[in-house]
Amino acid sequence: MAETTRTPWLERHQVALYLAAILIGVGLGLAVPGSDSLEFAIEPVLGLLLFTTFLSVPFRRLGESLRDVRFLGALGVLNFALVPLVAFALSRLVADDDALLVGALLVLLTPCVDYVIVFTGQAGGSASKLLAAAPLLMLAQMVLLPLYLLLFLGSDAPLIDAGPFIRAFVLLILLPLGAAAVVQALARRFPLIRALESGLLAAMVPLMIATLTVVVASQVRGVGAQFGALARVVPLYIAFAVILVGLGILVARAARLDPATSRALTFSGVTRNSLVVLPLALALPVSLALAPLVVVTQTLVELVVMVALVRILPRLLPPH
Repeated sequence: MAETTRTPWLERHQVALYLAAILIGVGLGLAVPGSDSLEFAIEPVLGLLLFTTFLSVPFRRLGESLRDVRFLGALGVLNFALVPLVAFALSRLVADDDALLVGALLVLLTPCVDYVIVFTGQAGGSASKLLAAAPLLMLAQMVLLPLYLLLFLGSDAPLIDAGPFIRAFVLLILLPLGAAAVVQALARRFPLIRALESGLLAAMVPLMIATLTVVVASQVRGVGAQFGALARVVPLYIAFAVILVGLGILVARAARLDPATSRALTFSGVTRNSLVVLPLALALPVSLALAPLVVVTQTLVELVVMVALVRILPRLLPPH
C-alpha cells in the first residue's frame, strides 16, 4: 500500500483503535437487545474490507507469488502437518465433552483465507503471497478436514458439506478480488477512479474498526449466555495461538524465508477459518448445539490475538 494513501494518525494508533472497537462491540452486544441480528452484516463489511485490502495488492505479482515454492511448502507443512498435531493435543483437554471437542477441532483444523490477509498486510507481512495461496488453502482444507475429523473422532465425525467453503470463497475472495482488479486497471487510465482508489485505501483502518465491532457485537451475547460451559476452550485457544506463533517462526527460519514472508506464514498458522466453518457447526445435530458457540468463542479470542500480533510480530520478525 502506498504511503500517500494512508492516514498517519490512524496508522499510528491502529492497535489501540482495534482494541477499542472490540470493547465497543462487547458493550453493544451485551447492552443492546437484538444485537445478534447484526450477524447479517458480517459478510458485507468483511467483503468491503477485503476489497480495499486487495486494492493494495499488486496483481501483476500474484503469479510470482505462486512460484514461491519454499513459502507454499512451508505453508502446507505448518497448516496441514503441524497444526493438526497441535489441535489434536489441545483438544484432549475437552475430550470429555463432544460439543466442545467437535467445535474446537472444526475451527482449529481450518486455516483462514480472508481477514488473515488484512492483518498480515497491516503487520508488514506479504499479503500478496497469502492472497495467491488462498485458493490452495481453501481446496486443501475442504479435502483434509473430513479426513482429520474421521481420524480424530472416528465414527462420531460429522459429515462435512462443501457448500459453505465454496460460498465463502466466491463472496469473500473471488468477488472482492475481481472488483479490485477492475478498479486497479481503470485507475491507471482515469484520474477519477485513481482518486476513488486512494480514498478507499485510506479507509482501511476505519473498515477494520467497523468489521471488528460488527463481528464482536453480533456474537458476544450468545457466548456470554453460555460462558460457563465455553470458558474451558478459552485457554485452549490462547495456547494454540502462542504455540503457532512459535512454530510459524521456526518453520519460517527452517525454510529461510524473508521477514515479510515469515510474518505471512506465521499469521496463517495462527488465524483460523471461523467465519467459514460456522455454518458447518450450525448444521450439526442438536446434541452438539453448543459447537457453533465454541467456534464463535475462537473468533473472539482470535481477534484480540490478531490485534496484538500486528504490533508484536514485526518485533519478533524484524526486517533484516
